[in-house]
Amino acid sequence: MSRAFVFPGQGAQTIGMGRALTETYSASRAIFEEVDDALGEKLSHLIWEGDQDALTLTRNAQPALMATSLAAMAALESEGVNVEAARFVAGHSLGEYSALAAAGSLSVADTARLLRTRGAAMQEAVPVGVGAMAAILGLGLDDVRAIAAEAADDDVCQAANDNDPGQVVVSGDKAAVERAVTLAKEKGAKRAMLLPVSAPFHCELMAPAAKVMAEALESVEIKTPRVPLVANVEASEVEDPDKIRALLVRQVTGAVRWRESVKFMVAQGVTEIWEIGAGKALSGMIRRIARDVTCRTVGAPDDVTAAVEAANAE
Repeated sequence: MSRAFVFPGQGAQTIGMGRALTETYSASRAIFEEVDDALGEKLSHLIWEGDQDALTLTRNAQPALMATSLAAMAALESEGVNVEAARFVAGHSLGEYSALAAAGSLSVADTARLLRTRGAAMQEAVPVGVGAMAAILGLGLDDVRAIAAEAADDDVCQAANDNDPGQVVVSGDKAAVERAVTLAKEKGAKRAMLLPVSAPFHCELMAPAAKVMAEALESVEIKTPRVPLVANVEASEVEDPDKIRALLVRQVTGAVRWRESVKFMVAQGVTEIWEIGAGKALSGMIRRIARDVTCRTVGAPDDVTAAVEAANAE
């Protein structure tokens, strides 16, 4: 059994996520404490007892989702299933940082601070209401790219997330994205809808945020990961710390090539993918990309128990 561990991105956040893990595993509790200490605030209180709208703010959601993913990974490792049990790690957008931390390439504290910086920089790059993102369902990547180019006119409109064979997300100036939604419907999309996001991620409008992240990443130690990372912007494996640093900067404005990333892992022999952290969105995408791959979600104590039993049965 060849396995990969993958880590979710923004949108998976819910109040209460990860709390049951901390009540069962001291290693999980230590992750949230380390994130709180790194940020100098009780982010864990917001995650477990706060307001959903406050948690959804990009500057909070990014480190919160990372903390939850690493708490789940810490629970697995406390039961003897280490990251080396995977052939690859990968993450969707901010999940790439979770993957790198899980693989020992970034420290937990540095990852928390980087994601707080990243979330704030992405939010500040474009004033609220100026940008938008939209999901286009039922059309392939090439079709959506053509629609985005047509819709752009003199604005920005780009394919931002190639999630699975029937779901591509576009990002850019609000007017251009709205034009893309209309065009997609005219050209046969099953659905085309604006997404409830606060900024147009993974497009050229994020260039100011990319500059901020380049500076932030320069001051952080990046080690060779214990397991190769399948990077969002190249959909191939990477282990060199300098290249990882450069790809994390490119990722801010570059597309998340998730469909290709999953296909790459499958082509390398991966037959089982575990989604580590909150939600099940990545598992749904993976099943649409590679039907023969077995998916498992690990976000609660029962999930950890089942995953450990499965690993030990091999």
